[in-house]
Amino acid sequence: MSADWNTKYGTRRVRHDPPTLDEAIFAAVGITDDQAQQAEIAAALMGMPLEIVQAEVKKQARANSRITATRVIAGEQGSQRSVVVERRVVRRFGNDKRTGT
Repeated sequence: MSADWNTKYGTRRVRHDPPTLDEAIFAAVGITDDQAQQAEIAAALMGMPLEIVQAEVKKQARANSRITATRVIAGEQGSQRSVVVERRVVRRFGNDKRTGT
């Protein structure tokens, strides 16, 4: 969807893309940990039926549980500390002027 705006510099075309369901679920996950509430929030944001959103929230929760892992390591005297393991993506460029490759 796009709209035209009249500015002092002339007509400007502005593109507006509504959020996707994945983005709405991501926002809902940031608000609450309860899957039922996440589905309600995302459904309200998107204006979609709750049943469709609930199925998608459950799919993403299953996928996210495999990706993000928190490991608990027992230290001295039974104390626990949490270590969050995240995957870091390293971007490499094919034409590096410093190395000449």
